[in-house]
Amino acid sequence: MASFKQIFHDHPAAVGESYFEHMAFALTFSARLFRAAFAAFAHGFVPAVCETTASQAVLDMHDEIRARRAALAHGIAAR
Repeated sequence: MASFKQIFHDHPAAVGESYFEHMAFALTFSARLFRAAFAAFAHGFVPAVCETTASQAVLDMHDEIRARRAALAHGIAAR
């Protein structure tokens, strides 16, 4: 079984963040995903609404994650 430190410290530290910084990023990212999911859901019923909202959100988030990973690979904190 994983230790307390492994569960709550190791991953945030590995990406250059504290536990609370990582929590804030993950929760913000989650809210953006919920918004994109709702836009896609609405678009499924009414194709004229939110025509590009979900796909643009996913593309933007993908770019952000790639930039964070690149920064981490170069030893730059992911803030």
